[in-house]
Amino acid sequence: MPNSQPKPSRRGFFLSASVAGAAVASAGWLKTNTPVPVAESPKPAPEKGGGYTLSAHVQHYYRTTRV
Repeated sequence: MPNSQPKPSRRGFFLSASVAGAAVASAGWLKTNTPVPVAESPKPAPEKGGGYTLSAHVQHYYRTTRV
């Protein structure tokens, strides 16, 4: 009795890999429907300069630059 299954081909492998990749990407995209938190309104600029404040954004930058 001859083998009835076709020999796996390179084309079939790449087709199934691309379909699987698209499925994973779309599942990740669909899962990110969480509400985005509303950002705080920025403080008004000071009248006499000196507008530097140690905000959370600045602190995050400092953490990323540490060696």
